[in-house]
Amino acid sequence: MLLFKNDSNFYKKVFVLALPIAMQSLISIGVNMLDTIMVGKLGENALSATSLANSFITIYHILCMGLGMGASVLVSRYWGMKKAASEKRENGEQAAHALKQTVSLMLRLAFLLALIFALFTLFIPEKIMGTYTDDGKIISLGSIYFKYSVITYFFLGLSLVSTIVLRSVGQVKLPLLVSIGAFFVNLLANYAFIFGKFGMPRMEVAGAAIGTLIARIFEAGIILSFLFFKDKRINFRLQNIFMKTSSLLSEYVKISIPVLISDAILAFGNNSVAMVIGHLGATFVAANAITSVTQQLSSVLVQGVSQAGAIVTGQTLGTGDKEKTMEQGWLFLGIGFALGLLSAIFIMAISSPIISSYEVSEDTVKIAEQLMAAISLIMIFQATNSIMTKGVLRGGGDTKILMVADNAFLWIISIPLGLLAGFVLHLPAFWIYICLKSDQIIKTFWCVFRLKSRKWIKKISTGKQ
Repeated sequence: MLLFKNDSNFYKKVFVLALPIAMQSLISIGVNMLDTIMVGKLGENALSATSLANSFITIYHILCMGLGMGASVLVSRYWGMKKAASEKRENGEQAAHALKQTVSLMLRLAFLLALIFALFTLFIPEKIMGTYTDDGKIISLGSIYFKYSVITYFFLGLSLVSTIVLRSVGQVKLPLLVSIGAFFVNLLANYAFIFGKFGMPRMEVAGAAIGTLIARIFEAGIILSFLFFKDKRINFRLQNIFMKTSSLLSEYVKISIPVLISDAILAFGNNSVAMVIGHLGATFVAANAITSVTQQLSSVLVQGVSQAGAIVTGQTLGTGDKEKTMEQGWLFLGIGFALGLLSAIFIMAISSPIISSYEVSEDTVKIAEQLMAAISLIMIFQATNSIMTKGVLRGGGDTKILMVADNAFLWIISIPLGLLAGFVLHLPAFWIYICLKSDQIIKTFWCVFRLKSRKWIKKISTGKQ
């Protein structure tokens, strides 16, 4: 039950996986920050509109993350089985076949999800924006942003889920390099279309959406080409999308769908936060847009370690070594707490320069400062439980219980407390945010008890061949 141990091989394995993932997340956040800063030059209404529109798009992003991470639980385990069974030809072939089936199911669901969100965005953009704000100007600008974002869902979703499963078998360098390329594509396209540079029309809010679309096309083109034609580990090819998957369907539903539902709960919970803030006025929305980017920056390494935790746990269990898995689980808990403290210090150190880089009102600055202080406190708990829930426990196959826990803590405790603080008690921004994120505190203590119980280690089969 050691939280820290002199085990260089373990830490090396974790951070070899985590750092490229974290760097890729950092690049994605950098793109979002550049979008926010560029659009911020157009005024607070434009900043608020794109921020709230992206709150809806973030639901899709989180659902795709859930879909990909659900598949990753299976892929990591099957990859571990395949490596462990290298001397047993039959078992190795079963694991390899299950790998392909998992990816096929994942891609089908990702496409269906993209289609659903594209249709909503295309036909009811005003109604979607109306759930976040009553301001007509912000609704109008947000609807324009949606109009040019419809196709983006397909490229974003397919590249995102494919990237996650590639990481599960150790392919972490290519996605990082592609993200670096997409960063510069997005930067140039945004600059050109938002402000009308390089001979392009000045499209302002619409230009931000077009710049993102161009970057996503670039990203998806390379990632999918590699998965379908070059990758030798999963060995998935384009025609495998249509392969029979009925033998693995029940296992996929049992393990992956609870991850999708759990992350959907998170997505809607985060949007409830956006809705509370959105109805507190454009000033509050602008302040939240500024601080949310900082929160993302502070948690990139946590996200990387979380995904590494799921991969390492799944691969270790694939070899059948439960005792080693438990030992690694406690070490991941220690990493989470350490990263949480570092994240809190990081947020407080950069909060003033970040806020001052935006051209916003004094009221917005004051609210942003309060939110920064609240975020720094919450990150200690959020980092710790994220590495456990999104990493170790999920990698162990404990997806059903995690789904229930996420649901209960968020909707029974956090959201009611946040609504009470914001709309009834009219508390300062600091306390509204603490209440809305109180589930992160409770979940941290729950994770310790769940880890200790050993009940989170689940058996996963390859299905009948």
